[in-house]
Amino acid sequence: MSTAYTHVAVAAQPPQLLRIDRLSIGFRINREDVVPATRAVSFAVPRESVVALVGESGSGKSVTALAVMGLLPKDSAVIGRDSGIYYNGINLLFALPAQARSVRGKEIAMIFQEPMSALNPVLRVGAQIEEVLRTHLRMGTRAARARAAELLSEVGIPEPQRRLASFPHELSGGQQQRVMIAMAIACEPKLLIADEPTTALDVTIQQQILELLQRLKTRHRMSILFITHDLALVKRHADQVVVLQDGVVREQGGAQQIFRAPRDAYTRALLACRPGLDRRPQRLPVVEDFLNSDLRVDAQAQAFPERVRGVSADDAMVLIVNHLSKRFYLRSGLFEKQPLAAVSDVSFRLPKGKTVGLVGESGSGKSTLGLALLRLHAADSGEVLFEGNDILRLPPARFRAYKRRIQIIFQNPYASLNPRFTVGQILLEPMQLHGIGADDRERRELALAWLRKVGLEEAAYAKYPHEFSGGQRQRIAVARCLTLKPEVIVCDECVSALDVSVQAQVLNLLQDLQDEFGLSYLFISHDLAVVRHMSDYMLVMRAGEVVEQGESDAIFHAPQHPYTQQLLAALRN
Repeated sequence: MSTAYTHVAVAAQPPQLLRIDRLSIGFRINREDVVPATRAVSFAVPRESVVALVGESGSGKSVTALAVMGLLPKDSAVIGRDSGIYYNGINLLFALPAQARSVRGKEIAMIFQEPMSALNPVLRVGAQIEEVLRTHLRMGTRAARARAAELLSEVGIPEPQRRLASFPHELSGGQQQRVMIAMAIACEPKLLIADEPTTALDVTIQQQILELLQRLKTRHRMSILFITHDLALVKRHADQVVVLQDGVVREQGGAQQIFRAPRDAYTRALLACRPGLDRRPQRLPVVEDFLNSDLRVDAQAQAFPERVRGVSADDAMVLIVNHLSKRFYLRSGLFEKQPLAAVSDVSFRLPKGKTVGLVGESGSGKSTLGLALLRLHAADSGEVLFEGNDILRLPPARFRAYKRRIQIIFQNPYASLNPRFTVGQILLEPMQLHGIGADDRERRELALAWLRKVGLEEAAYAKYPHEFSGGQRQRIAVARCLTLKPEVIVCDECVSALDVSVQAQVLNLLQDLQDEFGLSYLFISHDLAVVRHMSDYMLVMRAGEVVEQGESDAIFHAPQHPYTQQLLAALRN
C-alpha cells in the first residue's frame, strides 16, 4: 500500500458512472502495523441505477463511501498502489486536488448515516442548504434562499419557507434526513451515496425515505450507491447488490438473482437472520449457522422449530398498569406553557414470564411510558401495581426495593455505559448499591458468571466499553441489568441500531434468559417484525394513546385499526 498521489488522465466515457477497482484501504495504528479495512474491493455503479452495498458493521461499507468522497483521514489511511475509484474515467484517489474538488459535492453527493451528527446544530436549516448552493453553483443570497425552499418542498417537508428558519433539533428524525437529502441533491448530482439513510427510522418513515430516493433518482436521472446492513431492505429498490464481509466482496449480482438464489453462505445468513412475519422460530439463525454449512434459507423451518406464543387467563400478572398518563409542557410564550400529552390513559397487564410488545412511530409515547413505569418520568395520573402495591405512590425508601426488581435496557449501548468505567466496575456498581453479594470478591464472581451467561469471555471484565463492538456493548448492558436479578425488564429499542446478525444474537439471548429465569419483558420497538418474534401480547401506540392491543398473532393476521394496518402495509412493502 502507498499514499503516493499521481495524476491519471481522463479516459473515454465508460458505461459505468462509477467503478471501484481493487480498492484496498488500511489504517495505520503505529509505524509498523496497518489494520486492513477493505481488500481488493471491485464493483461498478452503472448510470441511472441503484447499487446496494450490504454488510455488517466493520465490513468496509462506509470506508468505501468515504474513499469515494475523499474523506479518509490522510494521516492514517493507507491506500493500495493498484486501487482505483474511477468516476467518468477520472481516478479520484490519485487525481489532482482541483480536479477532485470539481466532482465531489457537485457531481457526487453523500447522505450521511446520522443526520443529527451531520447537520450543524447551531445553524438554521436554510443556511446549511444555501451554503451548498453558493459554494458549488455560485448562487446569490436571494436565489439560494428561493432554491433552498424549493428543495425542501421537493423532499416532502411541509411549510418549506417556515422550516428554512428551523434548527435541526426542531425537526423529527425523518425531517432531518429529508434535509440531508435536500442538501445532497441541491447541485443535481449524477451519483448519490446514501450511507445507512434509514437506520433507526420508523417503518413508515423508512418506506417514505426509500420511495423519495426512488422518485429523485428518476426525476434527476441519478445513480445511487445505497449502503445498508439490512439486505432485506433493498429488495424492492436496488438493481444490483454487492455483499461485503470483513472488507471482502463475498457476492455481487442482480438484486432479484441474489434474493431468489443467493450463492454465498454469508449472503444466505444475512437473509435468514432477520425475523420474519410469516413464522416465529424458537431461535433465530445467526451467521455462524450458515458459514460452514450448506443449509439453505428455506431449510431453517426444519432446523429451527416454531415457537408458540400467546397469553391465557391462567397467567399470573407481575405488573398491572391502569390509566397511566404523562404530560410535558412546552413554552408557547414568555409566561405561557402549552401541555403536550405524551401518554394518555394507557392500561395493560404484563404476565409473568411473558413479553408485551409496544410498537409505534417516534413521538408515539413508547419510551415515555417505559420510563414512567420505572419512575424515571413522574406520571401525572394512573397506577402501576406490582404485587398489589402502586409503585408510583411509594416513598423513595420503600421504592428502593422495587428498583432492583424492575430494570431497563436502553437503546444506545454507546451512551448507556460509562466510558470511564471498566466492564467490571460497570457490573459491580449496581450490586454494591443494592447490597447484592457478601463482599467484592463474591460480587466479582457473580459479575464473571453473568459475563459468561451473556456470551462474553472473562477477559472482558478488565476492559473498557470502547474496546467492544455495538453488539458486545449491548450484551454488557444486559449483564449489568441481570446482576440485580430483576423480574421485569423494559427493553427500550435495545436492538434497533444493531446489525441483523448481532440483533439475532441479542434476541436469542433475551429469549434464553426469559426461558431460564422466567423474566417478563416490556419490549419497545418500532420494528414490527422484531416485536412479533418476541411478544406474546402487543400494544400499538399513536400520539400517546393505545389504538389497538391484543395477542401478537391476532394483530398481525387481522389488524383492526387503520394505523396498525398502515404500519403492517409499510413493512410488507
